[in-house]
Parts: sequence; C-alpha cells; structure tokens
Amino acid sequence: MALSKATINVRRGREIIRETGVDHQSGWSLGQQDTVLAALDRAVAARGDKVFLDFEGETYTFRELDTLSTRMGHELKALGVQPGQTVVLMLDNNVDAIVCWLAANKLRAIAVPINTALKGEFLRHQIADAGAPVVVCEQDYLERIDSVADHLPEMQIILRRGAAPLPAGLTANAALLDAHRGEVETALEPKPNPGDVSALIYTGGTTGPSKGCMVSYNYMCNLARLQLIAHPATEDDITLTPLPLFHMNALAVGVISNLLVGARVAFVPRFSVSGFWPEVERSGATIVSILGSMGHFLAQAPDCDAARRCFGQIHTARGNPYTEETKAIWRRRFGVKHIGGNGYGLTEAAVVTVLPQAQTPAPGSSGKRHSDFDVRIVDDFDRELPPGQAGEIIVRPLKPHVMFEGYWRRPEDTLKLMRNLWFHTGDIGKFDEDGFFYFVDRKKDYLRRRGENISSFEVESTFETHADIAEIAVHAVFSKEGEDDLKVTLVKAEDSTLSEAELFHWAVDRLPYYALPRYIEFRSTLPRNPQGRVLKYELRDQGCTPETWDFETSGITVKKR
Repeated sequence: MALSKATINVRRGREIIRETGVDHQSGWSLGQQDTVLAALDRAVAARGDKVFLDFEGETYTFRELDTLSTRMGHELKALGVQPGQTVVLMLDNNVDAIVCWLAANKLRAIAVPINTALKGEFLRHQIADAGAPVVVCEQDYLERIDSVADHLPEMQIILRRGAAPLPAGLTANAALLDAHRGEVETALEPKPNPGDVSALIYTGGTTGPSKGCMVSYNYMCNLARLQLIAHPATEDDITLTPLPLFHMNALAVGVISNLLVGARVAFVPRFSVSGFWPEVERSGATIVSILGSMGHFLAQAPDCDAARRCFGQIHTARGNPYTEETKAIWRRRFGVKHIGGNGYGLTEAAVVTVLPQAQTPAPGSSGKRHSDFDVRIVDDFDRELPPGQAGEIIVRPLKPHVMFEGYWRRPEDTLKLMRNLWFHTGDIGKFDEDGFFYFVDRKKDYLRRRGENISSFEVESTFETHADIAEIAVHAVFSKEGEDDLKVTLVKAEDSTLSEAELFHWAVDRLPYYALPRYIEFRSTLPRNPQGRVLKYELRDQGCTPETWDFETSGITVKKR
C-alpha cells in the first residue's frame, strides 16, 4: 500500500529524533529542573555516611560536606553576604573550594571561582567586575589581591586559608578562614530555585575584558547530566581529576555528576605525569577526567610500576581532544576501554552536541544535536546552511535554564550575541547528512591553550605597557598536542635593544603562567588590512618562522603559580 506524504514525513521525523535526539516539532519542554543543593540533600538522605570527596587521602562524606557548608553559610551571612551578592573564591583543589561554593549557594548568593594564576590587571578586573564584598583565598595569593585592593571598592574582607603570619605592609582587611568556619548547623532557608544564578564563570575575553557568565543551578546540573550520557558512571565508580575547581569541568563534571549518582571523586592539587598513576592506584579510580593534552603526555611517558599494576582499572578517560594515536596507546598500554569524548560546547551554552558512549562517532566528529538545544549552521546573514557546508554555529535552548543567563552586569554584551534571538557562538562548524557535528575553526579572536581560554586583548594590553614595544599582535599557532600555542609578534620601538628573553622575563611578573607566550618574534611591520587592523589570520597561518624565539628551548623555567 502506498504511503501518504504525511505518513512519510511523520516516519522521517521519528528517524530524525532517534538519530539526533532533537524533536524540532515538539519544541519547548520543561525538562528536568534541579539544583546542586537539592542533589546534596538527596545524597545525604540516601548515603550520608559514604565518602564523597577524596583529597589525596583526606576524605569527606556527603553528610560532612553538607554540615561544613551549612556552618560556613551562616558565617558568610554574619559577614553581611546577602542573596544575589557574589563571593569570590581564589582557592586551590581542596575541600574549602567546594565548601565555600556550596556555603554561598545556601545563602542564595553567587559563587565566583577565579583562576589561581591571575595577577595584576587580570586579577583586579575579575574581582572588581564581580563586586564581591567577601573574597576567600589561599595565603599564597593574599599579596596579589592586596596589591590591587585600592581598586576594589566593593571588597570588604579577605578570608585567607592558612595560618602563616600576615605579610608586612598588608593594607587590605584580612582575617583567618579558620576563624570563620562557623558552628551553627540549622538549615538555611529558603532554598534557591533551579533558574537562580549559582555561579559566575569568567570567559577568556576575546574582544575586550573577560566577562562573567551567569550560570544557573539547573545549567550546572544539566551539564553534569549530559556528561553522564557521554560517559556513564555508577555509585561504585571513583573519578580522579587534577582539573582545577575554578573551572566548570571540575565543578559540574567532577563534583556534580558524581553527586547525582552517589559516587566518589578524588582531586589532586595539579597534574603530574610522575604522580598520576600512583594516585590512580591509591584512590582506586575507575574513571579519570583530564585534558586531552594531559592524555598525550601520559601516553608518551615511560612505563612505571604503578601504571602496570593499574592496567584495566580505569574504564573511562574523559577529556578532549585525543588523537586516534593517543587513544590507541591508552587502550594498549593502560587497558582503558573508553577514551575521549564527542561533544561541542562553550561556557555560555554548555554542551550542545553529545554522543552516548555506546554509539560510534564518525571520524573527526563531535557528537550530534541533543534534545536540550536547537543548533544550526548559518551564513553571515543568519541563513541556514545545508549539511556539509561550514558556517557560524548558533544555538537556542529547548528547555529552561540549560544555557547561561547572560553576562554579569553586561546586558548590552549579552544582546550583541543574541541576534534574531539566537546565541551566536562566533565559532565555525558544520553537520553532515547523518547529523554528526564537526568543529571547523574559531571565528572569534581567542586562543585555547592547555585547557585555558586566553584573551588576546588582555595579553596585548599588558605588553603595550612596555616602553620598548611599538606594535604588537597576540595570536595562536598550531600545537601538535591539539590545542593552541601562544605567539607574540611585535615591532620594537626605534633604537630598542630589547631581547626575546628579556621580554619574556618581564612578562612573567605581569601575566598568569598560562598566558605567557611560548613564541616571540620581532618584525619590522605587522600585516594590516586597509582599515589598519592587524591581519592575525596571516600571522597564525605563517606560524613559526626561522626568526621565532621558542620559550621551550630557551632554558628558562617558570613556576606555575
């Protein structure tokens, strides 16, 4: 019997839903709405005395975390923190980074975890922009904050983690965190709603100063749920990660995804090739959450006894990007079944393409559309492009509170990216006929290096203060580890005798370690268009030339702090 056109269309629609996870006909739906505090309440009720957090053997149960964060929440309230205000956290990977985050949220305040490598203007901008009355930091970072304290009008007190004597000449109001841990254990009410803002996560700042993405509770929980689609876990799993707790990866993927399934997560202070496998062995980890570049370094490292003893212990190694060669080494040397992920996302829009672990990705692809998002590829006039043709990636949510809520204190910047009520990512991608997504390139002028988004604007602003620099361009060059390396191409001032090594040493005191250039090259001119703008794509395509200075072969060492 011949099928009607309507019947054929319905069947094809069902095939699209099955293949891509998106039902464009059904449109908007509520979806699952949640908060990290509700998830913690459920975990305490179901398995309160089970170990949840492991910091190199220092462990905390679900109940202990709940109690510590409630006490700290009362103490922040006593310090004057109000609902909707921000609390800046400049903390290493330790329990206080999680306790203070949850404590702020229990007050319905907004946690602002910031990169511990920030210094100078980078640091001042983010604390000032957040407008936090309370800053919690490690003792080691206190002097950095104090050096910009005169330009932080809303900061009232710094709580320092550690009991070392205060540095001489400190001007900011600083108190011991240990003196403000609190004792009151009464539940803080009312609880936040899923759509309320839980945290500000600062972007790299591609065309101006970095901006705070307002991230809701449900956004963070939904990101964790998407991670569990890509990489399932059970309450019997143990996840190990060296990723920092000021990044969404460690917060949502590390903490919340394990909270949702009632599993344990083990943190180490920082990534170490030599220390990785001994910590896998000690913790009993069955899942590791790392960056693809870390996976590359581990794959190339010499054999060690701990790695041999742990063969087959890890079933999943999360992270991106892994080359096919690196994946093969992980399977052969370490007995890991699932390596890498297949998804695309950004801070503003979480993960908008994903692929369940059981499905086989097309080579070079990054998953398929997920039912939480409508994702399209368009030209410069927002006309949708056909499969196989690259264009700008635009996104809109199909459920509430699965994307960011906008940029903190920057409604105009939010609106700039919401042309035609679609979020314009500034990235270039394409879909194939089977619905697989492929990331092609970055339309924005930003860099990503070793897991860090770097603002070329902010790096250039720092170098422009050097008296011997006349013109400068900060741009990416290709790295064999799969991400970007940072290069500074510049024109020296007339009669300057500045050397590359001298300039690099100067930058060490003014830039976070991750924003330090690997490459420096002096030129007589920079390529420009008729409007006078530097053609960074030409510099990127030229990469390293015989005149390029390379930090990694210079013999200079830099402490990552």
